[in-house]
Amino acid sequence: MPYRSGFVSLIGRTNVGKSTLLNRLLGEKFSIVSDKPQTTRNRIQGILTRDEGQAVFLDTPGLHSARTQLGQRMNQFATSALDDIDLILFVTTADSSKVGSGDQRILSQLEQSKHPRFLVLNKCDLVTLEHRERLRDQFYSLHSWAGYYPISAQYGEGVTELSDAVFQALPEGPQFYPEEMIVDHPERFLAAEIIREKVLLLTRDEVPHGVAVVVERFSEEDVRSGDSTLIRIEATIYVDRESPKRILIGAKGAMLKQIGTLARQDIEKLLDRRVYLELWVKVRHDWRNNEASLREFGYRK
Repeated sequence: MPYRSGFVSLIGRTNVGKSTLLNRLLGEKFSIVSDKPQTTRNRIQGILTRDEGQAVFLDTPGLHSARTQLGQRMNQFATSALDDIDLILFVTTADSSKVGSGDQRILSQLEQSKHPRFLVLNKCDLVTLEHRERLRDQFYSLHSWAGYYPISAQYGEGVTELSDAVFQALPEGPQFYPEEMIVDHPERFLAAEIIREKVLLLTRDEVPHGVAVVVERFSEEDVRSGDSTLIRIEATIYVDRESPKRILIGAKGAMLKQIGTLARQDIEKLLDRRVYLELWVKVRHDWRNNEASLREFGYRK
């Protein structure tokens, strides 16, 4: 059996479940998940290695109408994921009555790509078979597809079939990454993403997307009692106004403590190590429209 490998881009609107799907495909949680739109801000590569090959999945920010420089940067990350790849997974949701304008805009961009495309209809657990087939037919009337896969990324339904189809569609090629490698980002990046996820989870709509997390310190330290070590992480949560800062800190620091507790637990699971996490909150006014701040916070062109 030939060894197959290649790069697979997950493309779609915001909040359609691309990050949840990536985590399900990898069997691990490496991509931030939230029910808020525009959660993913960078292009994250998740690596799935099987006996027959290796698939490198690119989880991209959802394409949207950008109102800030950060939004424009996110769209650039997403559209650049259409270059130098082998397969496109167009992810959309089954709980829509028809193909919306956002999906149609993305489909028009996909027309410029010569790579094979799979239609991945997520959240099929929320609708009837008749409904999702009707929606599938609408997509087929607008675009040509190399395959159609109804799934539920949240519950894993149909994901195995999708994964198998991905490997069958990849070309013959080499192994790009070591077998044990699952994500291409450093641990401090993943720690920052987990902290940001907890901010979105606990503050809901009270704190907008003007939140960035910068890990100032990520070091390994000896524990005095025994030979074990722990990871010391110091991170700053930046917001663009004073009012979100007060919300994030909370009464007597209660909200910030809760964010830190949940983030620490997830980071310890990820690293399989004890973690000491210390958080601060600072204001950087209108940072999403400031080039210097965007670069400092990791959103480079």
